[in-house]
Amino acid sequence: MTRRAFSDPQVKCFEDFELGDTMTTRGRTVDIGDITSFAGLTGDHYQLHTDATFMEGSRFGQRIAHGPLTFSLAVGLIGGSGFYGDAIAALVEITGLKATKPVFAGDTLHVVAEVTGHETTGGKHGILAVTYSVRNQSGDEVMTFLQTMLAKRRV
Repeated sequence: MTRRAFSDPQVKCFEDFELGDTMTTRGRTVDIGDITSFAGLTGDHYQLHTDATFMEGSRFGQRIAHGPLTFSLAVGLIGGSGFYGDAIAALVEITGLKATKPVFAGDTLHVVAEVTGHETTGGKHGILAVTYSVRNQSGDEVMTFLQTMLAKRRV
């Protein structure tokens, strides 16, 4: 039997990404424990997230996930997918973050990420911009943002 060895993460560099490259992640179901744990971790116990009775009478009818929780899950889904391998050296900025629909306990989220910026800096790194579209089980977009990062070059 031939043995095969796999390493994690995959060796990747800036040059391995091209404009238009996309990645669609697996799904991840948000549960009420995620929402209450996030509230405890951050201290954000705002009624929208923690008061079921209050939210029954709201426009949403139930508690909603924190926007930063949705963002964090999206980043984790892409990170866990192996899309970036070990290419990323640093986060530069997050821009254009928009929460477009509420996320509820029981929603299953996935991310469609697209390389929308690819610029060499002339040094050891390139600038990689990736647009994230976070979607629920119905395919509805619930959040979008642009993440700009430094990626290692092969030079």
